[in-house]
Amino acid sequence: MTPPLTRRLTTAQALVDFLAAQYTERDGSRHRLIDATWGIFGHGNVAGIGQALLETGAAMPYFQGRNEQAMVHAAVGYARQSGRLSAHAVTTSIGPGATNLVTGAALATINHLPVLLLPGDTFATRPADPVLQQLEVPSDGGISVNDCLRPVSRYFDRINRPEALIPAALRAMRVLTDPAETGAVTLALPQDVQAEAYDWPAGFFAERVWHVRRPAPDPHELDRAVRAVRAARRPLVVAGGGVRHSAAEEALAAFATATRIPVASTQAGKGSLRHDHPADVGGIGHTGTATADALARTADLVIGIGTRYSDFTTASATLFANPDVRFLNLNITGFDAHKLGALPLVADARASLEALTAALAGSDDHRTDTAYEDKYTDTAYEDEYTDAKARWERRVDAAYATPDPDARPTQTQVLGLLDELVTDDDILINAAGSLPGDLHKLWRTRSPGQYHVEYGYSCMGYEIPAAIGVQLAARGRPVWALVGDGTYLMNPTEIVTAVQENLPVKLVVLQNHGYASIGGLSESVGGERFGTAYRHRSADGGFTGPPLPVDLAANAASLGMRVLRAHTVRELREALAAARAEDRPTCVYVETETADTVSGPPPAQAWWDVPVAETATRPSAVSAREEYERHVTDRRPHL
Repeated sequence: MTPPLTRRLTTAQALVDFLAAQYTERDGSRHRLIDATWGIFGHGNVAGIGQALLETGAAMPYFQGRNEQAMVHAAVGYARQSGRLSAHAVTTSIGPGATNLVTGAALATINHLPVLLLPGDTFATRPADPVLQQLEVPSDGGISVNDCLRPVSRYFDRINRPEALIPAALRAMRVLTDPAETGAVTLALPQDVQAEAYDWPAGFFAERVWHVRRPAPDPHELDRAVRAVRAARRPLVVAGGGVRHSAAEEALAAFATATRIPVASTQAGKGSLRHDHPADVGGIGHTGTATADALARTADLVIGIGTRYSDFTTASATLFANPDVRFLNLNITGFDAHKLGALPLVADARASLEALTAALAGSDDHRTDTAYEDKYTDTAYEDEYTDAKARWERRVDAAYATPDPDARPTQTQVLGLLDELVTDDDILINAAGSLPGDLHKLWRTRSPGQYHVEYGYSCMGYEIPAAIGVQLAARGRPVWALVGDGTYLMNPTEIVTAVQENLPVKLVVLQNHGYASIGGLSESVGGERFGTAYRHRSADGGFTGPPLPVDLAANAASLGMRVLRAHTVRELREALAAARAEDRPTCVYVETETADTVSGPPPAQAWWDVPVAETATRPSAVSAREEYERHVTDRRPHL
């Protein structure tokens, strides 16, 4: 029997059926592209996408979220853990449901992580105008609040007619699977169009496999890269998130082993090498190690691999101080490859590293000078960074040490106790506060996927929903969400989802009664910790009274988590071990020591530009401005 040439479905039904038939393939491995859909339903999508998901059933798994921003964070966590080869969709109603997506969309796009956003929209046919939650723009009737998603999306389209879905859906899949362009993709869906029926061509629902390419380096760019590496006497690799996105960790290890060039890492790139690889020198930049930052100041060639060189990485353009420094950037995007006046190698990170390693060890016609060969016999540079790394490890040990098991733990001691407990399987998630800096300096990463710190957008509230997404992609592995009290209060709602799905995420809540990270920053720039403590208002109008009687542990328990309270180092060690063994969502709650007499992490090893008031009457701000002007003179352009 001849199959039907068309299928009569609503636009929403057609979209869900289309998504269920999309796959990715890379290196011979095939994955479902849109593996599930998150949704909160309202009048803008309940009768459209909601009804379509109900009708489709198991063909498109559905997760019930509690906050639209959090649903995007969960989808991003899933995409990152899945190597960008599988993603989730997120559907919302119109109005606040749609605008709540914006922060999550920005985070996804900045980090080059795929997520498909399906916000409901106002009526395309405008039978009643305005409708509930519609923002009217008198100068343009075609604008809705969904247009807020345009600047934070890699692709945006509004489906005002059913047939417009066909090209838009195909374009959306292309962007989601493009390793250079991927990020948030938005298809705005007017609520009447979602429910409208259309005769769809059967070919629209055919199974499609989207090949995720690995562009090889251009021979001319590769030759220039080889010459640059051979000429360098003090080269340094800066490994960014592109190493992980390309699954280039083994290629990087092979390159580092062959060349003995030290490897520093950005927040997104940390874990590209195991902490105990001889070439690994830890994090770089404002939150980096003394080892990596000292090497960066004297490097004559910086080899950036999959990094976009944020100000934290470059110490606000003060870190790479050698007047003769040059940059060689291996990046799949030409935009990032050309930064800092670099020699570009525009290609996939793994393909670039493999080609560069082979060319450096290749035939005689590539060996135009002996500088590269000399590095195999002159070990002074290698001895220098090896000794410096050993000294830094002793500083890590000191920060982790717990001499008094009955004392209240510091934040770094919490990390030390986790360091004792975890294996290669464990995954740590963090995004904001003072923890990213401590983790970047101190954490000993054991496996490529263990270190999951979102620092492209550094979004408070990311950790808990991201842990859910990661756990969905890494079932059976221990997943830890590390949060301070400020971050917890931003977005605890998805605890309910973890309980509903019985996902055994481990939540570690560190209570320090305020925004500790910004408090420290405020003090350093003359802000005197204004507005950063969670305390009662005092008689003088400030917030210097007793700590607020907020019980975050009780809150987590009320949302369905098992909660383990720890008051001392000894109790915390026991609680963390118990949480790791649990097969249900579990929270470890600890109040951390913040007294100045307790040793904490090493201070920042490089500057970060946060402008200080140029005129002020308070002595703290005047002093901070003087210090700021001293640092500004170290900033230099790299052209």
